[in-house]
Amino acid sequence: MIGFRDWWQREQPSDAVFETGVRRLLTDPNTDFLLAGHPAVGVCQLRYRYAIWTESEDCWLEDIFVEAGARGSGMGRALVEAAFERARERGCGRVELDVNEANPAALSLYESLGFEAWSDPPGGRNLLMRRRL
Repeated sequence: MIGFRDWWQREQPSDAVFETGVRRLLTDPNTDFLLAGHPAVGVCQLRYRYAIWTESEDCWLEDIFVEAGARGSGMGRALVEAAFERARERGCGRVELDVNEANPAALSLYESLGFEAWSDPPGGRNLLMRRRL
């Protein structure tokens, strides 16, 4: 997770905050971390919540990161496919994620795995919006 922060060229949250946060999430039954490689060169964080629209849990693929030296090796695809399997095991009706359009490699990967932003009806692309509090 710290590698992902560094890839984004950010300094915050600190390493200590990441460690505390991950330890907290590891005890949360609505969170999973999947690792790829031995030793681990990729990580995927999954979060679950009930959705009225699907009458089931949703799986939110919150974070996925593969170290630079392992990119292009299929680790990212393997992590997403493992996320699909884990979501199915939990009875989830869908998997959702966000991706920055400035990351074309990730966008291409997700589209190749069937993710899409189009919503019909009403027609149009779904957008993730946020506001810091």
